Amino acid sequence: MSNNYLETTKDSKSEADRDERILKTGRKLFIREFVKQLKQLQSHLDAIQAAPESEDLERFYRIIHTLKGSSPIFGYVRIGKLAEDLVHLWEWTQSMEVEGAAILLPNSPIQESVERSKPILRQMNMEYDIALTEMQLDEQQDSSSASMLGSLKSRLLLVDDDEVLRSYLTRRLQLDDCVVDEAADVDSAIKLLRQHTYDLVILDLMMHPQSGYELFEFLKEDPTLKWLPLIVLSGRNDLQDKVRCFHLGADDYVTKPFQYEELAARIYGLLKRTKNFEQLAFRDPLTGVFNRRYFDLQIEMELQRIDRYPAPISLVFIDIDCFKKINDTYGHHVGDLVLQGLAHLLQVNLRSTDLLARFGGEEFVIALPSTSLEQAIATMRDILDKVRSKPVAQYGGQVFSITFSAGVSEWRTGMTVGEWVSKADEAMYQAKQQGRNRIMAASLLDEVNPKLAAAQTQKKSLLIVDDDPILRAILTSHLEHLPITITHAADGEKALELFQSQHFDACILDGMMPKLDGFTLLEQLKKDAHLIQGEMKVLMLSGKKKEDDVVRGLHMGADDYMTKPFSLVELETRVKKLMNLV
Repeated sequence: MSNNYLETTKDSKSEADRDERILKTGRKLFIREFVKQLKQLQSHLDAIQAAPESEDLERFYRIIHTLKGSSPIFGYVRIGKLAEDLVHLWEWTQSMEVEGAAILLPNSPIQESVERSKPILRQMNMEYDIALTEMQLDEQQDSSSASMLGSLKSRLLLVDDDEVLRSYLTRRLQLDDCVVDEAADVDSAIKLLRQHTYDLVILDLMMHPQSGYELFEFLKEDPTLKWLPLIVLSGRNDLQDKVRCFHLGADDYVTKPFQYEELAARIYGLLKRTKNFEQLAFRDPLTGVFNRRYFDLQIEMELQRIDRYPAPISLVFIDIDCFKKINDTYGHHVGDLVLQGLAHLLQVNLRSTDLLARFGGEEFVIALPSTSLEQAIATMRDILDKVRSKPVAQYGGQVFSITFSAGVSEWRTGMTVGEWVSKADEAMYQAKQQGRNRIMAASLLDEVNPKLAAAQTQKKSLLIVDDDPILRAILTSHLEHLPITITHAADGEKALELFQSQHFDACILDGMMPKLDGFTLLEQLKKDAHLIQGEMKVLMLSGKKKEDDVVRGLHMGADDYMTKPFSLVELETRVKKLMNLV
């Protein structure tokens, strides 16, 4: 890379930085002048309303015309649009003859323009407020300067039919790092409440065609929403309204007009108190994940949502393998560290929409919304791989690695939560029985997939014969979610010993191995049929792609043949077909 190129790049960056500094300086100067212009506009408008003079009209029009052109230059497009609206309202005055004295015609269009200008000026004042806040936030460089409300990262629902106020509050709350959804009426609010989970609702009491009281009734009747924090906004400072709202379940009552800073402080206080309560009531103190009480409440909400908006949901029941041995050997303090380590690993590998809870002891449960049985198995297989690959805890210079067994169950219409959990628990127990360290699907729908259910009951077995330990591990990881027991052999001689003592329903056999290769092993099995206890299907793997080798393998007794490299997805499909699992 040439020095000239480096110098050019450096110069371009310097120019960009300089331009950015100039723009920021210009924005500051604009805001300083803008607040003065707002005061002048209000003063001129008041004078025009009282006694229209040509001088006030000219100054008023000159300011709004200037703002129309200058605001977008500094990035304040909304201010420019509002100024343009005012220009359209008043441009008719530029073509009329105003002869010094006041225009006192009773039906003058001036009075109409004045009334229509007032809400636009109010919006301009709100824009100034937001612009000033944005500028202050831009000047704050470190995270400690973030607002207290922003530190909570909350999702709020704002319900108000006043479009201007709703837009203003939304933008201010977004500047405080809140996610805000808007609703202009009760019906829209109910729809959003059914679609999303909120930390707090801000509700205008006086709305049309339905008042805010209608939403009170909805929240009160829904057991999953009755504890949702609620702040009421009202233009009436009426004691009876306040008392009624508190009786109906409001947590706070704010009278309009109000300062944003006060509302933000009330929201922060309420959210902080709610989160502290949640921490005490719904969190497992050891691991920090949700407890069983919270799971029981939240899973009902998920099922209600699915009832309204059908989608798959799966449940995973997890149990740490040989956990009692860890406690007995190293002490409960090490066991606690293992629980914390697994909980952390699960959390960082799950989606924010997934629900993880400690069910008790060394058991965890996970609800996976919008996830089918197959997708849930794939997710848990990936997580189990991560658990196997690195320790979950360390104490006194010693690291501790674990595995877990898990059962997966997909919810079906008509199934109770208890039945659903039991299905996942039963599948987890089957995983334990088949050797631990695996994921097992629950036999939920025997009538839909009877072969899969029967296979789990019969515990079909697969032997993987390959001298490559990495390939054996990959194959095991990819196939272990199936309802089968998997055994390994590193060469043909070891496989021959296993055939003499065990029955296998299928075998994945590498063609090229030391000591006794796959082709020779097949030939020996063909000669000594008594070595195979019952019928066994063979899938031959080989790095050779010659047609003669394929024919040879099939002639020796292989039922299927795949050449390396191969697709794991295709291999799984062939194994399931050979073992009659599909």
